[in-house]
Amino acid sequence: MNGMSSVEGEEQAVRRQLELVVGSTGFVRNERMARFLRFVVERYLEGKDQELKESVIAIEVFGRSPDYNPRRDPIVRTEAGRLRSRLSEYYIGEGCGDALVIELPKGGYAPAFRLREPASAALPAVAADARKARSPRLWLTVAAACFAVALLAVGWWLFQHQKAPIPIAVLPLINLSHNPADDYFADGLTYELIRNLSLIDGLAPRSQTSSFEFKGKSRNVREVGKQLAVDYILEGSVLRAGSQLRISVQLIRVRDDFPLWSGGYHRELNDVFAIQDEISRGIVNSLRLKLGRGRRRYETSYEAYDLYLRARVPANINRNVPDSSIGFYQEAIAKDPSFAPAYAGLATAYALRSGAPMDRDLAGVMKEMRAAAEKAIQLDPLLAEAHDALASVYAREAQWGQSEKSFRHAVELDSSTSNSHADFAIVFLLPLGRIDEATEQLRIAEKMDPLSPQVHAALGSALLSAGRYDEATGHCLKALESDRIECLGRVRLGQGRIDEAIQILAAAPLHRWLAYGYARAGRREEAEKLAAPERGGFLQRVLVYAGLGDKERTLEALDRMTVLGPVRLGRTLTFPELAFLRGDPRLKALRKKVSLPEQ
Repeated sequence: MNGMSSVEGEEQAVRRQLELVVGSTGFVRNERMARFLRFVVERYLEGKDQELKESVIAIEVFGRSPDYNPRRDPIVRTEAGRLRSRLSEYYIGEGCGDALVIELPKGGYAPAFRLREPASAALPAVAADARKARSPRLWLTVAAACFAVALLAVGWWLFQHQKAPIPIAVLPLINLSHNPADDYFADGLTYELIRNLSLIDGLAPRSQTSSFEFKGKSRNVREVGKQLAVDYILEGSVLRAGSQLRISVQLIRVRDDFPLWSGGYHRELNDVFAIQDEISRGIVNSLRLKLGRGRRRYETSYEAYDLYLRARVPANINRNVPDSSIGFYQEAIAKDPSFAPAYAGLATAYALRSGAPMDRDLAGVMKEMRAAAEKAIQLDPLLAEAHDALASVYAREAQWGQSEKSFRHAVELDSSTSNSHADFAIVFLLPLGRIDEATEQLRIAEKMDPLSPQVHAALGSALLSAGRYDEATGHCLKALESDRIECLGRVRLGQGRIDEAIQILAAAPLHRWLAYGYARAGRREEAEKLAAPERGGFLQRVLVYAGLGDKERTLEALDRMTVLGPVRLGRTLTFPELAFLRGDPRLKALRKKVSLPEQ
């Protein structure tokens, strides 16, 4: 080969393979991991494999001081485990057609190299007998094997994409610790496994809200599978004791309750990311799916990750965000300013909080929300929830074109979870009066998250805006109690069954629809009392005056409501109870005031 020796040629092949690996999706975003792999391969090729010791790697690759003590800082062992996982991912996914495989065998830090072709011996050029001559036939064999593997990969890809994604559910991992305070850790790991699986091509995991309906309940696999409409279920347990973590999981086929795969992991806490990846990869291998290229695996400290899990669990289950969640996200970011999911979570928390009562600093919340969303996108442009949060910012600023673009991008990036579909409907489509499109998005969210009470409440509300009262009833019944009461009361109001509505709404924690019911029933004195500022907010006054048929005061109350922003006002204007205002020129002026487009 142009005068180059066989050994030189084989070393060049290894270097070319190294560049392919470090240039792949899994490595190009992780400079530290790529540096680790490049260091061990280059030292080996230079004949300096005796230098591939834990202390040398810690100093040269990870910047530790010369007095590095591996007993106190297991950085090299931890990162070596992650590197092995990342290499496995590469050769299952992007590198599935590569003939030459780079490995990092357990028990040391010297790399190994082998040819994929089963009949060929492992590449000896850089092993103990690395410098023996190699015949041209071997290279022909390598080329043929590479071509065959590539054909198989393409064929498998085409076969998989002819099939619908496989529906799978991850049930809440059981906390085996005697300390209930560790529940957040098990719940957070459950969520992260769902998110990992949602980024794998060919899988359609159910969202966390539906999965958490089964937390703490006895589980009949076939019944759970039927309710969630899935073919496979992942279940397991978590035990955290000091710095040790033990996770046991198994993948069960629903139709015959047959365990397809199981895994047990007993590791240090700082290996939690590698464990998540191994579980995801085990599921993929057992179902014979390839990993998708958009998958992103984050590297962060255990402390930052622990704070992140504490922050997101309440929002995962209830979509309500207490101030403590925002505080936990901020602490996680302080621990690791490069951890994109923490910024995205913070932006989402602010997005939910921005719809809270008027005693909030809305301008300040919006500023923090935008900054967090933009930082998350800067760190990871493929993070769907960051684009979702930024879309909400745009909507609240009446930048409707940008909002729609960001929502659609979020849905495109992660179409298998319900939040982006639901947010698109609630924050963008409904305020613009695009009720049929909002209903369609919420139907998709319902399919992804069939047991979510929040999705059912939103879908019930959209159907009410469309005047489809009978359909709305079924979804009202599946909402949380407070939403269920209001939703069912509104159904009765829409059906003209006013007395029944009042009876139902009397139990509601908020009296806005009860006030409307009183007005519709002619109980003017009771309705007017509820219109007093100290008795309720802007919406309550709007509904009282609308129920009384008082167009002037209704428009005046709506004008005052503009301070809440275009999203809140736009959703309110979809209520069929305000249909009597249509055609009034003052309504057009009101929409223009908050930059709501004309319908």
